[in-house]
Amino acid sequence: MSSPRQHPVTPDGRYFVVDGRLWRTSNPDLAPDVRQALVDRLMRARRQVGVAKKAGDVDAERAARAEVDAAKRGLGERGPVWWRDGAPDFNRKMAKNTPYADWFAALGEA
Repeated sequence: MSSPRQHPVTPDGRYFVVDGRLWRTSNPDLAPDVRQALVDRLMRARRQVGVAKKAGDVDAERAARAEVDAAKRGLGERGPVWWRDGAPDFNRKMAKNTPYADWFAALGEA
């Protein structure tokens, strides 16, 4: 995962942690071109959310947020999990309240 600020990623690669909260990573099995198209779609939709908010256009904001959600679902960050081992989803949960608690505590960020 590349970003200006690296966040810890769980040992299984399913989540990254921001302020103690788990966020689901993108599906690593996506083809690079598919992933890039979805990321482009996501960034475009996020920009549109900002434009709509600035304009006070509630309908456009709603549509843009729906597009953000669709892109995130395509990436595997929302909706059905991308892993196939039956493990539950801990997206948006505090790491300290999940089976990742010991791993997170060992990072010294808890």
